Amino acid sequence: MAFDPDRLRALRFPAVEQTLTEKDCILYALGVGYGNDPVDGEQLPFVHEQDGRGLRAAPTMASLLGYPGFWYRDLDTGLDAARVVHAAERIELDGPLPTSGRLRSEGGVTAVIDKGAARGALVVSERRITDTATGRRLATVTQTALCRGDGGFDPDGPAASPPRPAPPGRPPDAALTLPTQPQAALIFRLSGDINPLHADPAAARAAGFERPILHGLATYGLVGHALVRLAYDGQPERLRGMEAHFTAPVLPGESVRTEIWRDDGHTRFRALVGERVVIDHGRAWGVGGWGAAC
Repeated sequence: MAFDPDRLRALRFPAVEQTLTEKDCILYALGVGYGNDPVDGEQLPFVHEQDGRGLRAAPTMASLLGYPGFWYRDLDTGLDAARVVHAAERIELDGPLPTSGRLRSEGGVTAVIDKGAARGALVVSERRITDTATGRRLATVTQTALCRGDGGFDPDGPAASPPRPAPPGRPPDAALTLPTQPQAALIFRLSGDINPLHADPAAARAAGFERPILHGLATYGLVGHALVRLAYDGQPERLRGMEAHFTAPVLPGESVRTEIWRDDGHTRFRALVGERVVIDHGRAWGVGGWGAAC
């Protein structure tokens, strides 16, 4: 079908039922860099059950729970799926994530915003993840995609971008650099995001990249790891939410530096590869630590 913004705004995703296992949690953690240092005691609980002491789920794993797949292509959207890139992500957690159980997610598109024929369209979707047995909400995930081939549909012209919170104009209060592995995207895709842009060199070239790039959500998870260590004393259950915009791709094998600021009750952050800002306008919140719950 041709792209129809009104029809897309009404799109609901098929409900996803998922059986979560400890192996899923470990695979996700490996995909976002936990275990890169095999003797780091802070990383081990996310990739090893520690002889009964218990596995921990990375809080950013919420971004892939009940994942609806590459729906831009697989559902009847009319979008130019080859030119879709991840623009922003927000997760809100109701508590620590489980490491096993039955989950269900439901959601759909909540907004379609024209940025102009030259810039494309923003498509915002949301899904609610619940525990199937109890009905308890575990997380709400909001994702924004930039559909670079689908702008110019609004007769009133491109929408203005809302202001985004910027980091304070001073050096960061703390920073941490974490590496990615050359095969990171190939591992991360096994957690559910199978967009060929991240695995197939031909698909990457068709999208305008010289080689497969790391998933934005993999970078997001790496930054979440840094936030837990820097702002929440290494306690993942204290991180209850984070939001950020993706501003440049990361190549598997590059190292990512996360910079954070304490700013009026919030944790602000950005991430860089060298001088290249890859995640910006970040905000995190939680229980205790630098960012108050909100």
